[in-house]
Amino acid sequence: MNSLLQHQKACVTHLERWRVGALFMDAGTGKTRAALELINSTNCDKVVWIAPLRTLSNIRVEIGKWKGINNKDILYYGVESIGQSDRIYLQVYSEVDDRTMLVVDESIKIKNFNAKRTKRLLELSKLTEYKLILNGTPVSRNLLDLWAQMEFLSPKILKMSEEKFKNTFCKYTTITKWIGGYSTKREFITGYGNLDYLYSLIKNYVYKCGLKLSIAQIYNQLTYKLDEFCLGEYKRLKEEYLDDECLEIKNNNIFLEMTQKMQHSYCCTPQKFALVEELFKSSLKQSDTLIFCKFVDSRLACEKRYKEAKVLSYQKEAFGLNLQAYRHIIFFDKTWDYATRLQATRRIFRQGQNSDCTYYDLIGNVGLEDLIDNNISKKISMAEFFKNKSINEIRKIL
Repeated sequence: MNSLLQHQKACVTHLERWRVGALFMDAGTGKTRAALELINSTNCDKVVWIAPLRTLSNIRVEIGKWKGINNKDILYYGVESIGQSDRIYLQVYSEVDDRTMLVVDESIKIKNFNAKRTKRLLELSKLTEYKLILNGTPVSRNLLDLWAQMEFLSPKILKMSEEKFKNTFCKYTTITKWIGGYSTKREFITGYGNLDYLYSLIKNYVYKCGLKLSIAQIYNQLTYKLDEFCLGEYKRLKEEYLDDECLEIKNNNIFLEMTQKMQHSYCCTPQKFALVEELFKSSLKQSDTLIFCKFVDSRLACEKRYKEAKVLSYQKEAFGLNLQAYRHIIFFDKTWDYATRLQATRRIFRQGQNSDCTYYDLIGNVGLEDLIDNNISKKISMAEFFKNKSINEIRKIL
């Protein structure tokens, strides 16, 4: 305990009374270190650590840095593998018993109760009383994310079904649509209630901690113009996807595909590279810089041009990596996902960082770029935005 930071000590003190616990601690606050101390305080014989495959190697390094877990075997599994592979799921099932500590890192992966992955993790949780979940935030979509995570820790915490949880804490609207003689129902959460009661149920089993450092985060925006070819392709795709016939064929469920293709059409427009090259000539060292890309084309182009910088993918490397040796991040492409964007910033802004962290956003002169920025600032997903807009409104925005 002497080597722990003050907030890590507070976490251990808060949760060590229980055999289960949720460490909802921001990226960079050292939740893995706190989790190791909690594990070492129990009588479990073995640890099964489940996390996204892309983060497992970093977790191994982090645990090794703190000299592992005292006299306990530790096994690592990818959460995706448990959902997709019957063989691996059965292997994990055979490893977990009543003396096993079951750890789920990035526990927001336990959120959709209908997903096979979630159902399997809940089945595994029934095999042992020792359980920890780790995540930067308990909720990424809506409050229902919290139900499955608490159910994983113990059904005795909430003592209610997902349906009862929704009816107790969520306000929602149900919309019925008739398509081809068949009706479909969709529910939209419009608000929350009884949150004091919810807090009273979970407070003993949850430790929440934000990241506080004595260094600054500095944000910069750099504007570029699309070249004629990219701008023409962007406009062509907009007209193609927002055509009435196309909308009818695809039943209006085209916006993810549309925005992906439109954004991809200009991901390598020349002025983006000119802006980055100017940064490296004037103020940044490539060796101090991360570059985040969304598309394979832009990532390969950046890797070819900026050999000393570290080029990363949002999908694979925005989570779990400790890259505090770097000081700057260039967001070469934008992402719709607020949680992914926040996690990307935390690759460098984390415990152990001694320098100010600087971020550079490249912003193109098309409506889609402004739309992504606005939705990120409001934490609104693409699906949430488009469901409330008419086609004419979307045409004007884009």
